[in-house]
Amino acid sequence: MAISDRKLREKEDLKKRILEAAKVLFLEKGFEATSMRNIAERVEFSPTTLYLYYKDKNDIVYALHQEGFKLLAQQFRIISNVEHPYERLKTMGRIYLQFAEENPDFYELMFVRQGPILHVQKHNRDDWEEGSRTYNVLYETVIECQNEGYFKDLLPHNVSLIVWSTLHGMCTLHMHMRLDCVKFEDDYEVDPEKSRPEYIYETFMAFLERLK
Repeated sequence: MAISDRKLREKEDLKKRILEAAKVLFLEKGFEATSMRNIAERVEFSPTTLYLYYKDKNDIVYALHQEGFKLLAQQFRIISNVEHPYERLKTMGRIYLQFAEENPDFYELMFVRQGPILHVQKHNRDDWEEGSRTYNVLYETVIECQNEGYFKDLLPHNVSLIVWSTLHGMCTLHMHMRLDCVKFEDDYEVDPEKSRPEYIYETFMAFLERLK
């Protein structure tokens, strides 16, 4: 391996260590309470060295949020195998819910925290590229659904935003334990083998069926 290649790999490995340490600290201490010095101490760097890789906390948060979108994109690849657009939309909903359940740290950074968007604004970017790519997959699927006769007389952006905001709202409420007070057994015959996210998905499906 050439020296330049080895140095590049070492640099990437160090950046991954920084991001992993930051992610853990953000969960342990909270974003506001975590300092660049805390992160540097966790990876046993000097703060000066840390600033060679990331300009500030928002820069780190943005990098983490990019990693999260890469992971979500990998999971969304399965939908290319689903031919019918309405079935594809249902599959997207399940994947989105599962992603939030299995990756709450990434989900928080991708869809809740202001840090990544502040980073976009700071760098005078007009577009939130990562979020836009994901949204466009949803939007294009909705248009295909409409071509098949679903969601008649509704604007595609309206349908897309309703679907996304419904999923996001339920995910966020669940992640922050706000759904613990909801007694799903009032409407469902409770299955002890069924998890709360599964009940949430059933709620989403019932909503989607009414919307179509």
